[in-house]
Amino acid sequence: MSGPAKEYPARSMSERLTVLVMAAGRGTRMCSSLPKVLHPVCGKPMVEWVIEAARAAGADDVVCIVRPGDGVAEGLPGSVTIAEQRVGEGTGAAVLSAREAVGDEGEVVVLSGDVPLQSPELIADLVSAHRSQRAAATLLTTEGLDPSGYGRIVRAADGSVQQIVETKHIDGVPAEQLAIREINIGTYAFAAAELWTALDEVDTEHGEVYLTGALPVLKRRGLPVSSHLTDDIRSAMGVNDRAALMEVESIAQHQILIAHARNGVTFRAPASVVVEAGVTIGEDTTVGAATTLRGATAIGNGCTIGPATTITDSQLADDISVPHSFLVEARVEQGASLGPFAYLRPGAHVGPGAKIGTFVEVKNAEIGAGAKVPHLSYIGDADIGESANIGAGNITANYDGRHKHRTTIGTGVRTGVDTAFVAPVDIGDGAYTGAGSVITEDVPEGALGMARSKQTNIEGFADRDDRGNRKDEERD
Repeated sequence: MSGPAKEYPARSMSERLTVLVMAAGRGTRMCSSLPKVLHPVCGKPMVEWVIEAARAAGADDVVCIVRPGDGVAEGLPGSVTIAEQRVGEGTGAAVLSAREAVGDEGEVVVLSGDVPLQSPELIADLVSAHRSQRAAATLLTTEGLDPSGYGRIVRAADGSVQQIVETKHIDGVPAEQLAIREINIGTYAFAAAELWTALDEVDTEHGEVYLTGALPVLKRRGLPVSSHLTDDIRSAMGVNDRAALMEVESIAQHQILIAHARNGVTFRAPASVVVEAGVTIGEDTTVGAATTLRGATAIGNGCTIGPATTITDSQLADDISVPHSFLVEARVEQGASLGPFAYLRPGAHVGPGAKIGTFVEVKNAEIGAGAKVPHLSYIGDADIGESANIGAGNITANYDGRHKHRTTIGTGVRTGVDTAFVAPVDIGDGAYTGAGSVITEDVPEGALGMARSKQTNIEGFADRDDRGNRKDEERD
């Protein structure tokens, strides 16, 4: 029903702001069992980009609208409110499903969960424009995109929004309306109380209730419907398939690298580098070509990372060198060096100034300050003391077929090449092991542990054939 025009009082910026995020749907064009909005953009689900932008813009609450059983709710952060769309189809029906969660107080901003590049600044600007114009509804619009297929903004003589003309199908659309460049990009601000009652009056079209149907209802009531024009076309970049996901991720990745570069990080070949959204990097760190930094990785100041290095969920202190290596859930202290071709697995902790060299694998092990594991070794479930030096080809045999056991190698130990430690075993401080030894018992402090067969030389062996006969006898 229409009614007399209302006089909207000026709203304070402290009034309650709720952001609705349209997150329902699996997105069949993604060709994936993973719900569309949970597909990652630079390591973070695209819907989380939208949620974080809403929080940064000042949202008091973020309500995500999902379908029961679509798998989206399980992938959302616990800080959001979930509203399930159980009845109806279309954007209007989806928004109505959040009515109880939102209430009638303050403003409601409606965002799409598959548009991850919406910035906090743009959302805040939309809310500010909505409040300053005392509007019942404010649309975000742009003239920076090809308008084909979008809803064109038709304005009244006073400049207010008169209607939105959909042009997905242009048959019957007047030429003067098709010439309009300004389009609706699907982001809105509403006065909450007016939104709900307007949606109650929206008729179903083609079996759906459209959110845009609330705008003419508000106009009939004499309530102001305004717009906020932006040239930030990224705010309209929705993701409907993997190709669009690549395009959005490329832009997001560029933004991430630019932000790190402005904070003092050098990228040698940025086009080949991947840095996910949750990664932190300190000043004067250089990241080489073909390097990937993922998850909650944190890298300190003055490091040299890469080339061809992948680091996931690991913490590196200052002044660390890591060329051609692979790290997962590892921790590396100041001044250590890794690689080339080192592999640090979960639970690896490398102490200050320690060295993990070429083709060395470390898993669930403590490497003491200044210790060296230079090359071709496997150190698993072990504790290596400070300043120990592990010879080439050493192995901690940590598994007996049923259980894992630890090897302890003390401070200042020197091990010979090709030493195998059959855990559990304890090598005392300052001890040595002989080359080629298989150590099955503890070695006391300062002792030399050796365990290998006595060498036997068989004279004339090279002159025998495979059956053990002397070759000269056969010749006779």
